[in-house]
Amino acid sequence: MSTQQPPEDGDAQTGREGGAAAAPTSVRTRGLRVLAVVAAVVVAVLVLTSIWTEALWFDALGYSSEWWSRIRTQTLLFVLGGLLIALPLAASLVIPFRSRPMSWPTSPGEQALSQYRQVIAPLRRHIAIGVPLLFGLMGGLTAAGQWQQWLLWRNGAATGITDPQFGRDLAYYLFGLPFYSFVVGYLTVVAICCLVAAAFAHYIYGGLQPPGRGRSTRAAFLHLAVVGAVLALLRGVSYVLDAHSLTTHETSVLTGVGYTDANAVIPAKYILAVAAVICAGLFFAAVRSRSWRLPVIGVATLVGLSIIVGNIYPALVETYRVTPSRSSLEQPYLQHNIDATRAAYDVAGVETEEYDAVSEISAGQLRQDAATIPGIRLLDPNVAAPTFQQLQAQQPYYSFPEDLDVDRYDIDGESTDTVVGARELDLSKLPADRRDWVNDHTVYTHGYGLVAAKGSEVSGSGTPAWFDLSEVEEYEPRIYFGERMTQFSIVGGEEGAPAREVDRPSGGEEGRYTYTGDGGVSIGSPLRQAAFAITHRDLKFVLSDAVGSQSRLLEHRTPKERVARVAPWLTLDNDPYPTVVDGRIQWVVDGYTTSRTYPYASRFSVSGVQEGTVSSVETQRAAAINADRINYMRNSVKATVDAYDGTVTLYRWDEQDPVASAWDKAFPGLMKPRSEISGDLMSHLRYPEDLFRMQRAVLAEYHVTSAGDFRAGQDRWRVPSDPTVLAEKKVAQPPYFLTMAMPSQQEASWSLTSTYIPNGDRDVMAGYLAVDSDAGDIAGKPASGYGQLRMLAVPRSTTVPGPGQVQNDIASSSVKGADTDQTLTDYLNNNNRGSSKVLLGNQMTLPVGEGFLHVEPVYLSGTNENSYPSMRVVIVSFGGRIAWARTLEGALDQLFEGDSGADAPSGGGDGGTQPPKGEQEPTGPLTSKERALRAAIEDMQGAYQRGQEALKKGDLEAYGKAQADLRKALTEAARNQPGGGSATLDESAAS
Repeated sequence: MSTQQPPEDGDAQTGREGGAAAAPTSVRTRGLRVLAVVAAVVVAVLVLTSIWTEALWFDALGYSSEWWSRIRTQTLLFVLGGLLIALPLAASLVIPFRSRPMSWPTSPGEQALSQYRQVIAPLRRHIAIGVPLLFGLMGGLTAAGQWQQWLLWRNGAATGITDPQFGRDLAYYLFGLPFYSFVVGYLTVVAICCLVAAAFAHYIYGGLQPPGRGRSTRAAFLHLAVVGAVLALLRGVSYVLDAHSLTTHETSVLTGVGYTDANAVIPAKYILAVAAVICAGLFFAAVRSRSWRLPVIGVATLVGLSIIVGNIYPALVETYRVTPSRSSLEQPYLQHNIDATRAAYDVAGVETEEYDAVSEISAGQLRQDAATIPGIRLLDPNVAAPTFQQLQAQQPYYSFPEDLDVDRYDIDGESTDTVVGARELDLSKLPADRRDWVNDHTVYTHGYGLVAAKGSEVSGSGTPAWFDLSEVEEYEPRIYFGERMTQFSIVGGEEGAPAREVDRPSGGEEGRYTYTGDGGVSIGSPLRQAAFAITHRDLKFVLSDAVGSQSRLLEHRTPKERVARVAPWLTLDNDPYPTVVDGRIQWVVDGYTTSRTYPYASRFSVSGVQEGTVSSVETQRAAAINADRINYMRNSVKATVDAYDGTVTLYRWDEQDPVASAWDKAFPGLMKPRSEISGDLMSHLRYPEDLFRMQRAVLAEYHVTSAGDFRAGQDRWRVPSDPTVLAEKKVAQPPYFLTMAMPSQQEASWSLTSTYIPNGDRDVMAGYLAVDSDAGDIAGKPASGYGQLRMLAVPRSTTVPGPGQVQNDIASSSVKGADTDQTLTDYLNNNNRGSSKVLLGNQMTLPVGEGFLHVEPVYLSGTNENSYPSMRVVIVSFGGRIAWARTLEGALDQLFEGDSGADAPSGGGDGGTQPPKGEQEPTGPLTSKERALRAAIEDMQGAYQRGQEALKKGDLEAYGKAQADLRKALTEAARNQPGGGSATLDESAAS
């Protein structure tokens, strides 16, 4: 067979071009080089500017060292990850060329390859450099994205707790196994890329010959054998890691290692790991024999074993051994699942007691629970937002969140449940003619004040019982950092210069203010202004006269965003809440450390739990939400964000959490110890809602602690759907903060509560869960009972209506009110038509009177754009019976045969009524007519006040509505006066 000699360097065969064509080619080349240099300079400026402005932001916040530490870690991983793939890949492209044979046969196949070589030759060096660089860049970015797992692996410490299958410490699963799995997977991709590149290059350059066309070179054999052996060894390690990963394997029965896994799958993984090592040896043996027979046999054997031992044998064990005796064989493994899940979500210490709830009603039944009744929150934070907006916004560009927050404040020496809302700036509500760059970013910069109302009281007209927080504690009311602060602002100004920022209205005019805090980044220098102009793509940073030498840039202003930037390894609670602490408005953000790899623990979706679509194991499976599922959760951090200067402070709350300990070691000083929490802040900390939602989802099934009972499935629960929202939404009923006492408690405490119903179609009470949420007021030391979960389990033989049944009874109730002859159904239907609509408040459930009391406030609202809800009546239910009245006390007295035995808070149209000066409050119970008369008088007062306010504003429509309400209240008062009566009001005189 004839042969041909290969060229020394393919680049020498680029062809000889004539002089006429050389000049244009040279010009184009120089032009491309200039463009490449310009592009490189632009990219470098953008990257460096972005890094510098980020560094300025973290430095201004006081977390520069932690940020640079993170950047160094990511840079290190980027370099390591890039080199790990770029260098072997470059070698796999260069070695075949350097070791190519000196002569090639002149067969037709080789002639075709020669044409390919001629095409590749001019680009060989570009390919040998460009392809590894491209893959190195992608690999480096992938590795840099694993910085959190790297730091956990580097800093995680042993927990002293081992898993029951492999006897490894939990730290291995929380910190080691995820990182090892990534490394092995990454190296496997590197080996595959190198194998493909080497095989292709050796084939092109003649080192690798297909069967029947000659012998492959020794260099090709050695190169491909080494890469193949490495790939086989990596596969062997992967089999071992796969065996360990079975501790989070999910089946329809349990999570973790089951009987089939322990007795078939795990041994199979180890057998395959040994087979992979033998296969690697066969690759090395191929170098000596210069035959691919042994590696092919090894790979084929490994594939066959993986099918027979890894799949068929476990399937046979599952079918013929486990399925007929699943209950007995899986029981110890199911017990591991139960114990681990309860430990992973910190519910192992829940106190459970049987609660044989009664349905009988008798007078004075609530006397033993008198301390609980005043803690019933009548003001619904999910309904009252429009009322806050209409009555407390003060200016159209201020707004409140759709869901208000719940807190506690000491009023007149007593801890009082309150509903609070931050009066934040909302630029979308500014008139269009006032929207420009200067107004948006330098004039309208902040909100003003917290608005608070008592949670268990409403005024006589059904509106919130407001109180002035500044009378409780003096504080800085300006809100520069809040949940609606999504735009950047430029604040501050020269000393003596006129104030620019719109502030609290004063004397009918907008007040002005100049920011004096240290928040944000100083952008007084032209260089900094130019840098932020580049990062924001906004030249007005440089051009506007509103930006001066004392200007400060406020950006990344929402509490969750600020905490997430400082500690991106935290999962944050969905509901930050504002509170007044030590003279400042502070946003409190609960932070969670989570994991997906806690052995044997079942997984739940964080977003599904937050949204209410996941509230049990069954709903998790039905939802099929996989992206953010976790199986370990701790409230390890309490974070605060100062609303005035944006200061972010992280406090280490859970001192036993191993994940938080690893992060504390990775970033020393980032989290302050719990002992530094002030008593004032401690008094406003609460048990986080998202953690409670997760725990109640876990306890819906994992309240059962015996594997045998769990397998039987007779006590599986679910959280009921919220009965006060549209049926098609199907979201779980939210938990409620209430001041109440569980049957085992001697005193009422501030608690977060929720109910359970059985799985299936029956909407009856199955259980009740509450957690002590009051952290106390001692600096650095939470209250002893804080975080204690308490559960009531209702026997299956006891039938007590659940929230859904109660709501159905309310909708069809023919019970007349304590203050009126209308039935409840008529009242709801009559007020839910025309110009008014009915809004149902939270249906709260309390274990009192040896049964379950359901309380639901009802709000009425107009249908026009500026309408807002007012609480009008309260509905109560106990043991299937319904009662309702304008006040909670009246409804309870009606329900419990004229005397509930407990003093209820004020509410509805009769709430807060005071006897005339000089008169004594009657000591006996009021008749229904007396209560109705008081309510009517209070309605008259409210209508009159609203009318006067409308006149001051010149709002004739609102004034006319107030006068109509006044006429209605006068008629009602006359009808209920002793002896009866009637009243008329001249329409023209009223208007």
